[in-house]
Amino acid sequence: MSDYQQYLNERDKIDYFIQKGYRISSILEHLDGATLELMHPEKKEKETLLIGTANGRKYFSSLLINQKLNA
Repeated sequence: MSDYQQYLNERDKIDYFIQKGYRISSILEHLDGATLELMHPEKKEKETLLIGTANGRKYFSSLLINQKLNA
């Protein structure tokens, strides 16, 4: 799979959870990319995504900044 296609898959997964009301709760950077934890504030459900592309990390970083500004 191309790097761009992998990024699109990561972006779609992130967008799916954000649209369901999840919020980014923690980020752990490592050599394979980043582990993104999303938490639903009402249901107290937690989801974990592995983001491996640089564009994917930039994408969730912009969402996190927007989340913090609108909190």
